[in-house]
Amino acid sequence: MQHPALPALRALTARTGGHADLAVPAAGTALCLVTGERLPLHATAAGKVLLAYGHGLPATGVRHTPYTLTAPGPLRAQLARIREGGLAEAHEEYRLGELSLAAPVSRAGITLAAVAVTTGTAAPRDRLAAAVREAAAAISRALDAPPRASARP
Repeated sequence: MQHPALPALRALTARTGGHADLAVPAAGTALCLVTGERLPLHATAAGKVLLAYGHGLPATGVRHTPYTLTAPGPLRAQLARIREGGLAEAHEEYRLGELSLAAPVSRAGITLAAVAVTTGTAAPRDRLAAAVREAAAAISRALDAPPRASARP
C-alpha cells in the first residue's frame, strides 16, 4: 500500500511543509508506514480516522497532553463527525505544539488506512484540510487502479 501512496505523500509534504504519513490499523494502534511509529488511536488524527471507520476500540482515559479527549461520549460524537465529514483533527492531543489532520484512504469503498499531515499549530487549518483530502483521494484512486503490466526485457 505504501508504494502507490508515495507520490501523494511527497506532494502533501511539499504543499504543507508538514510531515505526511500513511497509517494502518495494527494491534490497537495506528502504524505509520513511513516512520514505523505506532500512534494511539484516540489522540491522533490518523488514529481517529481508523476508529471512525471501525478499526479498533478507543483507549479512553489515557491522557497524553491536557488536550487529549478521554471521555467516551465526546469521543463517540467526534468519531461520528469524522464519518460525516471525512476529516479528523488532533490539536495538541498527542504532542504539545502539533496539529494533525487526516482523511480516510479507501480501496473498493472500504477504508483501509488514513493519510495524515502533522505540522505546527500555527499552520492554516483550511489549507491543510484541502491538501489532506486531495492526498487521500489520490491514494484511493491509485489503490483502485488496475495493476500495471510488468515490463519485459
